[in-house]
Amino acid sequence: MTTKKKSWKEKMNPKAQWQLEKTTKKFADIPEGATMLIATPTIVEDYVKNIPEGSSSNIQQMRKDLAATYHADFACPVTSGIFLRIVAEKAYEEYIEGKSPEEIVPFWRIIDKKSPTAKKLTFGMEWVSAQRKSEGLPE
Repeated sequence: MTTKKKSWKEKMNPKAQWQLEKTTKKFADIPEGATMLIATPTIVEDYVKNIPEGSSSNIQQMRKDLAATYHADFACPVTSGIFLRIVAEKAYEEYIEGKSPEEIVPFWRIIDKKSPTAKKLTFGMEWVSAQRKSEGLPE
């Protein structure tokens, strides 16, 4: 029996709930005893949607901003990266299905060629770089 692979849209999991966890040991850049936000793909998508045209951000800034919004010391670096990829892949999937760049989440405002997420995108960086260039953002 083969299981159908979930689409990126299905991976968005809109029913997911964010969580706050206390770290019991040092984890990445997070010290033991810190409050860590486990966001959701929808929270990350909302953050990216609100990056103004012609502006850019990065995952580190997103993590700081989300942690502050949800009253945490940090946002989880692992899930933040996974959720950012889900948001980007879903948006690109919508682009391939016929939506214009103006109608999809502008993930190119937070992913550049130096971003860890860039290396994982199934569609590569050429399209992302073109979108960044069209908004006057550095590649």
